[in-house]
Amino acid sequence: MGIADQFKDKAQELADQGQKKMKGGKGESQRQGQGQDRRQDASDRARQASEQGRDRAQGAADDVQERFDR
Repeated sequence: MGIADQFKDKAQELADQGQKKMKGGKGESQRQGQGQDRRQDASDRARQASEQGRDRAQGAADDVQERFDR
């Protein structure tokens, strides 16, 4: 079996899985709501990480300034 055949098989397998989930899965609006929740959570985590990084950088800058002021 060649590489191209493997990719085609995997693509077909994923397409079949997607169809099964669409048939027996959740409603579209519920999925969209979950996606929005995940995006909001990711956005909140990114904002928090950014704030923590900024706080650490400010702390390091303050430490350096304090050393030079001695």
